Amino acid sequence: MSAGAVEALGAVEHLPAAFAAAPLIPLLPLFGAAMNGILGRSLPKSVVSLIGCGTIGISFALTVWAFLTLPAGSEPHVLTLFPWIHTGGFHVDAALQIDQLSLTLMLVVTGVGLLIHVYSTGYMHDDPGYARYFAYLNLFVFAMSMLVLGSSLPLMFLGWEGVGLCSYLLIGFWYEDPAKASAGKKAFIVNRIGDAGFILGVLWLFTTTGHVDFEGIRAAIQGNPGLVAGVANWIGLLLFVGACGKSAQLPLYVWLPDAMAGPTPVSALIHAATMVTAGVYMIARLNFVYLLAPVAMTTVACVGAATALFAGTIGLAQWDIKKVLAYSTVSQLGYMFLAVGVGAFNAGIFHLVTHAFFKALLFLGSGSVIHALGGEQDIRKMGGCSGRSAGLPSPSSSVRSRSPGSRSSRASTRRKRSCSAR
Repeated sequence: MSAGAVEALGAVEHLPAAFAAAPLIPLLPLFGAAMNGILGRSLPKSVVSLIGCGTIGISFALTVWAFLTLPAGSEPHVLTLFPWIHTGGFHVDAALQIDQLSLTLMLVVTGVGLLIHVYSTGYMHDDPGYARYFAYLNLFVFAMSMLVLGSSLPLMFLGWEGVGLCSYLLIGFWYEDPAKASAGKKAFIVNRIGDAGFILGVLWLFTTTGHVDFEGIRAAIQGNPGLVAGVANWIGLLLFVGACGKSAQLPLYVWLPDAMAGPTPVSALIHAATMVTAGVYMIARLNFVYLLAPVAMTTVACVGAATALFAGTIGLAQWDIKKVLAYSTVSQLGYMFLAVGVGAFNAGIFHLVTHAFFKALLFLGSGSVIHALGGEQDIRKMGGCSGRSAGLPSPSSSVRSRSPGSRSSRASTRRKRSCSAR
């Protein structure tokens, strides 16, 4: 472990207050998930919304505070919470790693997550599963926070599987529809294929270096680069299999377009801005392993480039507005893998951050359009709406769910017919 990390571990009392408060960043969304999941049915929707959005809002504020406190170029700060796995000579602590990379990703997770939570209060307002939806969404933010902030591979894997579970729950949120339930199962199964490779890569890396914490692995490799020289390519390729599943790269991309069966805010948060970028983050976090694995790096770059072109061409032939955005997401993820595959880790993370914002906006905008047109998702029927006062709803009402028999639903149906007829 590096000297800076050891110093942080041995003098927790000297940590800045912003870092000492960092455990609240993942714990607050977990608290919100528990409250809405257990008590949500008996709480008014306003209270459910306050808990769901408020916990994410505080987490975002704490992340900004920590980000502004962290000096540029400083060593990672590792904050140990409690002993987690201690058996024989194997020791893993529940610890958070605070550095430029983790806080940059957490600004995306909590910042974009907060905006999408607020959007959801209108979009899901009339849904009978309102409290359950916010419980799942808060649980996802907790899992994604652990994936990003975890200081070791076991903690990253805990978050890795947690976001997969939440993805399954939210894709199949309207499980009464067999097609939506099947889409959730498809995503779950395809990701298990990738996770098998990820687990093998983690175990191989541990048996080679004797460490599972990121700083310990980095120190072992930098102290003896020949330690992983013969197996680095295999470890990198196995970890990349997991990244292909989670981040929808060839050939494991097939689940993401079907994941659009879930509510549109879920598509914006999980399947565009955060979870699907976990593979890119993992490679950037383990850059010291991949830099010793030229075959694995070349494979990452080639698969990313092929996926970017392949998925982009598929998107050109789609008529469903959400599937167009889904294939665009797969394509953009390919560009991120191309960047980290050629060693441009900063460029890959930069595109990850920018993509989170513009793709989330595209998904949320498509949700407003779909609602304005009475649930229509075929882009061939969306022409002629510009300039019409009854075309799109105002921002304050654009995300309100409409029951099929309501006055707003009938008005939306009339707008859809008038727009598509032009």
